[in-house]
Amino acid sequence: MWSNAATELEMKHRARRGVFCFTASALMLLLLGGVGAAQKPQQKPQTFKNVELCNGADRTSPDIQIDGCTALINSSGQTPRSLVIAYNNRGNAYTAKGDYDRAVEDYDQSIKLDPNYARAFNNRGVAYQKKGAYDRAIDDFDESIKLNPQYANAFANRAQTYLNKGEYERAVQDYDEAIRLKPAFEAVWNGRCWTRAIAGELQAALADCNEALRLKPDVAATLDSRGLTYLKMGQWDAAIDDYSSALRFDPKLASSLYGRGLAKRKKGDTTGGDADIAAAKAIEANIARDFARYGVQ
Repeated sequence: MWSNAATELEMKHRARRGVFCFTASALMLLLLGGVGAAQKPQQKPQTFKNVELCNGADRTSPDIQIDGCTALINSSGQTPRSLVIAYNNRGNAYTAKGDYDRAVEDYDQSIKLDPNYARAFNNRGVAYQKKGAYDRAIDDFDESIKLNPQYANAFANRAQTYLNKGEYERAVQDYDEAIRLKPAFEAVWNGRCWTRAIAGELQAALADCNEALRLKPDVAATLDSRGLTYLKMGQWDAAIDDYSSALRFDPKLASSLYGRGLAKRKKGDTTGGDADIAAAKAIEANIARDFARYGVQ
């Protein structure tokens, strides 16, 4: 049974692969209530503009989305349903900013207004996951799945949380279900690849990474995952190729630098290997400890 807790640094590596957070989940079209009789006609265009902003039409800054949602929340004439979505969307924007406490407060309001809104439970779970409150996150994902058993994102997010806790068997089970529900979702294949690689299920991990890359080629995180798989399989050239490809897309991906350095050392290239490892440690000082946890030294 896998049960090792993950280090804070390991969380950074895992966050990079994924793309499993889904804090920017697809925003629903906001359903406006009727404009109050006392409202001036010229106020309507601004109301519709706020709807667009609250739905994330302007992707330049979460603050712009927050402003749009706040204007709607504070305005008159909104239906309860529109407020449910506005609080949820503002929570998404706060999550994107890393302001997880405010995000949780907004998801609380959304859930209070509609206790059956699976999306808000899922999104609050993401915020708790980001805060490191894994058990509370899992509770929210459980509820989201209970409300919508076909919600692939909630399974994927719960899988990521189990992965963060080092509960790899449970993580794989949830990735299985997310893949069943959403087989074209490449990030979930990558997540299962990474989990299986850590757990030593290398052939299965390789198949998952290959499928993820078939669905979406040239993703640094997936190439990094497959690089780890090849590294643990002792296929040094293949590992170096994948790590090098990952670094072309993300030159500061410390896990790829470190993994490539180890593979170069195994091939006898001490100078090149030492240079990669030093560069990786300059980015993340404790990365060697994490690779030891992955079973690679």
